[in-house]
Amino acid sequence: MKCRNCGQISDKVLVDLGTSPPSNSFLSKEELNYPEAFYPLKVYICERCFLVQIPETKKSREIFSRDYVYFSSFSSSWLRHAKEYCEMAAGKFNLDEKSFVAEIASNDGYLLQYFKEKNIPVLGIEPTSNTAAVAIQKGIPTDVEFFTAEKAKRMAQAGQHADLLIGNNVLAHVPDIHDFIAGLKIALANSGVITMEFPHLCRMIEENQFDTIYHEHYSYLSLFCVKQMFERHGLKIFDVEEIPTHGGSLRVYACHSENISLILSDRAKKIYENEISLGIDSMNYYSSFADKTMEVKVNLIDFLQEALKKGKKVCAYGAAAKGNTLFNYCGITSDLVSFVCDASPHKQNKFLPGSRIEVSHPSRIREEQPDYILILPWNISDEISKELEYVRDWNAKFVTAIPKLKIF
Repeated sequence: MKCRNCGQISDKVLVDLGTSPPSNSFLSKEELNYPEAFYPLKVYICERCFLVQIPETKKSREIFSRDYVYFSSFSSSWLRHAKEYCEMAAGKFNLDEKSFVAEIASNDGYLLQYFKEKNIPVLGIEPTSNTAAVAIQKGIPTDVEFFTAEKAKRMAQAGQHADLLIGNNVLAHVPDIHDFIAGLKIALANSGVITMEFPHLCRMIEENQFDTIYHEHYSYLSLFCVKQMFERHGLKIFDVEEIPTHGGSLRVYACHSENISLILSDRAKKIYENEISLGIDSMNYYSSFADKTMEVKVNLIDFLQEALKKGKKVCAYGAAAKGNTLFNYCGITSDLVSFVCDASPHKQNKFLPGSRIEVSHPSRIREEQPDYILILPWNISDEISKELEYVRDWNAKFVTAIPKLKIF
């Protein structure tokens, strides 16, 4: 494929996860009578700039449509993360009623609602009309479209230069990443700040988090790569935080390269140097990833087949996109996992793409009393196991598959 960062043609495959439907393309009962479209889920690494990426086999406008089922507000830990970010950013950047905060991929207003409570003017930019509608109902102005350089120009022409420009888990979702970053430059006020959060490639490699690979994620990002791309468009990263979300993410802080008041922090230097010491710019760093991925597949299938032989019932919790990658890669269907529960009503009474396992309300766990509960969003397994603490009444156990099989 052609690298979306540097343009190099590369056929170096990091890992091949077979084929699967898009991870958030949940099925209705009626759709079970029809075939699904499966797309290759093959991950490449550029041998010139070391960007890890997948081709745009499924167009972003088809994935992020009005039928999109991910609503951010159904995770209590994610809402807590959003509120804490708002408190930090409002204080750190002296935001008030004269400021302007814009969020790209604002979803259902999960974050901007906290700025609105502080009477800070906000704008959401969100391409999925169903999630945007929820934000608008909350009184959060939301433009229902993709963020592009052209969109940024229209914002600038309307005087909408952001003092704080936010993008949580969107940079990895952009097929034309240079057009997107060019737009950040245009939409940012002269003394404004950008914050971008994204799952850290080093955590994916080090902890075998291959289930974070799916068709919505076009790029898998390191500070090493993002720094290159931002500098190309006249933006500089001046600070970086390591945060626990999504199994380990980076939050980068950036500003215009001309802004001399913001200088590179010691922690940003340290994270960059750590990536280099790990070998982020060497192909050797990535060589064992595919083998570790296969090991997870074998161990999970062995566990589920052994449970079936013993007459044990296994269900799953959390109809997350990462769970769909795991199930489709492992070939798991309802003969091994009876059902999956999720707190979001937008997913309940639907069926997982590919595996076609039914999604139910969490109350079904109490009704059917399974022996094992496979937690698919392992990154919030503590939160989920506390919510489901009542399963101890019948001695059920929790299971996570990544980074390796764990029963607790």
